[in-house]
Amino acid sequence: MPHPIIQFVNAARGAARRQNVGGRLLLVLCLITEAGQLFAEDLTIAVASNFASPMREIGQAFEQKSGHNVRFAFGSSGKLASQILQGAPFDAFFSADQSKPALLRERGFASQYSQFTYAIGRLALWSKEAGVEPLAQLRAQQYRKVALANPKLAPYGDAAQEVLGRLGLLAASQSKWVQGENIAQTYQFVDSGNAELGFVAYSQIYKQNQLIKGSAWLVPENLHQPIRQDAVLVGAESSEAARQFMGFMRGSEVRTILESYGYQPDKEKGKETAL
Repeated sequence: MPHPIIQFVNAARGAARRQNVGGRLLLVLCLITEAGQLFAEDLTIAVASNFASPMREIGQAFEQKSGHNVRFAFGSSGKLASQILQGAPFDAFFSADQSKPALLRERGFASQYSQFTYAIGRLALWSKEAGVEPLAQLRAQQYRKVALANPKLAPYGDAAQEVLGRLGLLAASQSKWVQGENIAQTYQFVDSGNAELGFVAYSQIYKQNQLIKGSAWLVPENLHQPIRQDAVLVGAESSEAARQFMGFMRGSEVRTILESYGYQPDKEKGKETAL
């Protein structure tokens, strides 16, 4: 059976013999649209919760440019990696750390040459209340609960625990912890009033370098290990659409989106692995 594109071309040639120029133009436009729909692919991408807002913007931009359809599954990096190890049909995985994508590669669940750092995240201590000093509250223990993501599942939780240790507040604060399964749940604990303070991702509370609401302390980078966030193609073989998405992630349009949410570009480009 002839390739669909060849069928379209033959149909267009036949129409050209029978119809006027305007009719032919309309037919060709319809055929081009049908061809684009024919080769559009559906992608399902697993994404760490801290990256939900920018990824939604990125997904919309990619769909408009490529014609492909993208769906996202958001959750803690640990839980998403576990789902992939159990056979979840994701096309790509955007983790909040480097170790989980590396683990998937080691176990044969991800493409060996696809891992790269797509963003470097920042951590913030946030209060829903405006006009307060979250760090001063934390040091003076003027709070009932402080929220952080589960360090065993979420890299941002691991970073928060490291910060508390560096500040000498780990033991004093531990009885007051309320842990979210992921950074999105951690944000909700503070936003709902169940915790006065919470360690959240900078991208959850800032947009265009402006604090959305409340008060925040942007944690200095020297208080925890860099939150290098890596992505990887899932499976031994990847679709063309998935590879296009990974390429799109490295472009200037995405870089602009990342910076608007407070993410930093990778300063060690040499460590990226080519697709």
